[in-house]
Amino acid sequence: MGKRILVQRMGRGTQTFRSPSHLRIAPVKYPSTAVNTLIKGIVVDILHDPGRSAPIALIKLENGEEFYNIAVEGLRVGQVIEIGQNASPSIGNILPLRSIPEGTKICNIELRPNDGGKLVRSGGSYAVITGKTSTHAIITLPSGKQKTILLDARATIGIVAGSGRIEKPLLKAGNAYYKWKVRARKWPRVRGVAMNAVDHPHGGGSHQSESKPTTVSRRAPPGRKVGHIAARRTGRKKGAH
Repeated sequence: MGKRILVQRMGRGTQTFRSPSHLRIAPVKYPSTAVNTLIKGIVVDILHDPGRSAPIALIKLENGEEFYNIAVEGLRVGQVIEIGQNASPSIGNILPLRSIPEGTKICNIELRPNDGGKLVRSGGSYAVITGKTSTHAIITLPSGKQKTILLDARATIGIVAGSGRIEKPLLKAGNAYYKWKVRARKWPRVRGVAMNAVDHPHGGGSHQSESKPTTVSRRAPPGRKVGHIAARRTGRKKGAH
């Protein structure tokens, strides 16, 4: 009997595969403030959050409340930011979409009003407001896809900081190991065909080949559930050359 394959060991949820959430600084989400009120805050610090591609900013509001937001390019410690529909559309300010002019670059967009921010949060990314209706704003996401979001949803003005992270190569395998370790992903991932027959359903043989169809049932047991799981179709398409 061979050892349990990786997906089986991951499914058990042991400490080896558990996400190191104790390293995280704090959740990044907007405070629950009324949209029609203007409140100011000051950037206390800009921090690195392990596993996140962008720095985060600690902001203290004038009512004493503190929250963390995605840091945008040009944001600095000591800067005063504004939250609310009457805030100016300046770098770092948080406004509802109805108050942001079309063509503005924004980030950390709420999918629904007061959900804290869900979209466009990775380093160097930004979305653009391309149009508005009476109830929704039309947002062009970094992927090029357009999405309609309610006008009361909030967003931060600016481009997410940390845009140069993919320009520097990792240089060595050890850097890739630590990059994925903080995100609770095991690296490197060894191919099943490179293993022995006792270690993986695709292993063994005189050369690296699956040697059998890789489509498996959705109800396959965990030790066999590798490859194309519950594929919608298999084989060549008719008429394809």
